[in-house]
Amino acid sequence: QVQLAESGGGLVQAGGSLRLSCSASGITATFQGMGWYRQAPGSQRELVAIIRPNGSTHYADSVKARFTISRANPRDNTVYLHMNSLKPEDPAVYYCKAYFLSREFWGPGTQVTVSS
Repeated sequence: QVQLAESGGGLVQAGGSLRLSCSASGITATFQGMGWYRQAPGSQRELVAIIRPNGSTHYADSVKARFTISRANPRDNTVYLHMNSLKPEDPAVYYCKAYFLSREFWGPGTQVTVSS
């Protein structure tokens, strides 16, 4: 059974930084794409960033120039989200998502809280 596990969430002051990690178990193949989503209370889950198999990335406008998504290498099923200059509007549960063939996999999420 494929499982994703996020880590690295927590409480940080506005303007601070956090690095989220997402690792996978139960799969020997390489995920084709991986991404980060977030959901704040009362809001829909939204895309934060994705990284494609060729290494290209896409970011939500709200996090461009502040967040960076990365994988150690294209064959690595670990994905990171480096979050800098955190703002009061960034708190949410952050979820990792991975794609393999026609299937999608989600992690349980990690909470990010930003204090002003």
